[in-house]
Amino acid sequence: MTTVESVRRNRGFLWLWGGQTISVFGEQFTGLAVPVLAVTLLHAVAWQMGVLNAASTAAFLIVGLPAGAWVDRWLKRRVLILADVVRFAALAVIPILWFTNLLEIWQLIVVVAIVGVASVFFDVAYQSYLPLLVKPEQVGPANSNLEATAQVSRIGGPAIAGALLTIVSAPALIIVDSLSYIVSFLSIWRIRDTEVAADPELRQPLHREIAEGIRFVAGQPLIRSVAGTTATSNFFSTLGFTLYPLFALRELGIGSLGLGITLSAGAIGGLLGATLTPRIANWIGEGRVIVVSAFVAGIAFLPVPLSALLHGAEAVPLLAAGEFLTGFCVLVYNITQVTLRQRLCPPRLLGRMNASIRCLVWGVMPISALVAGALGGVLGVIPIMWISFVGGMLAGLWVLFSPLRRMRDLPTTLANTSETGVAGEPASRAE
Repeated sequence: MTTVESVRRNRGFLWLWGGQTISVFGEQFTGLAVPVLAVTLLHAVAWQMGVLNAASTAAFLIVGLPAGAWVDRWLKRRVLILADVVRFAALAVIPILWFTNLLEIWQLIVVVAIVGVASVFFDVAYQSYLPLLVKPEQVGPANSNLEATAQVSRIGGPAIAGALLTIVSAPALIIVDSLSYIVSFLSIWRIRDTEVAADPELRQPLHREIAEGIRFVAGQPLIRSVAGTTATSNFFSTLGFTLYPLFALRELGIGSLGLGITLSAGAIGGLLGATLTPRIANWIGEGRVIVVSAFVAGIAFLPVPLSALLHGAEAVPLLAAGEFLTGFCVLVYNITQVTLRQRLCPPRLLGRMNASIRCLVWGVMPISALVAGALGGVLGVIPIMWISFVGGMLAGLWVLFSPLRRMRDLPTTLANTSETGVAGEPASRAE
């Protein structure tokens, strides 16, 4: 039996996989409906879009680090269930306020901020729970399966949402996402695992546990380099994508359907990337593919500022091509580097390791969103797209000047290192 076949016989993983597929599909409706709601119905301007985008990710910067320490103390399945319930309740408020004529932009900002806090705990627990649910050799195939089906959801979701927005209002679409979290909650509730809560007697003060996770990330050269690349890439990509709805809907005039089509093209690329990642890694080398995918992902953003030379439907094919290549490279990069992190981290530090990295790589996003909102009003939307492209090109320098560029096989365990100390030579063949 192959590893891929065996992971698909794990009932707990199947429940997690199914629930996540549905909830990711629902998220595509909110991902398109919220900015369309803000731009077209609430008439948001650049700085308000910056605040809205910042609110959705600010929780990673504010509560990301303590969330990791708490998740390591708690049962991760319970954290996942509670986070889904909170996200369902928060999103359900938006259509209620809209249909009672009470919705304002500040209320939308508050709701996405609450969803953001719940997502912090879900994402940290999610990435920490998977290695406990499957065998070590199944982590890579499990990540590929999860990302592949997530991309399937992202293919149809934006296009369907864009089409539905020509028929129904944006607040109505958000109901779909809120209900998808109930499906995820029920699926995770069905999982049976053997996880036990951490021994309370072994707990240290919260700040010491947080510091332990930070020291591990800072002291592991491979994890440190991918964290640097991801943080830099996220900062500059967020500059562009914060104002992307304004760029697409107002500057280019492609409409909500055109916007949905470009996002679906990115998901198609992501699906192909998730499917082909094992083959590409085997061809280029696991370490090298992280470096190559990081640089090509930066180049793939070029069609966005170039599309300013076109207008309306003419811009859609160029934007779609850029989104396709970006989605492909980002998924190849993410699957490989997340698998690397999960392999190298001791189980007791998984939550804190993931939280430390999420605090860095997602924590830059609300800062970037606010910068985008401020600069967009001064420089204009199109110059921000060019800045986003140039910065994204530079993000790959972190992994280029790391051992990854000479490494064919990624390590499976730490070698010659303590759990929180500086790592020695990776336990893999470097060329």
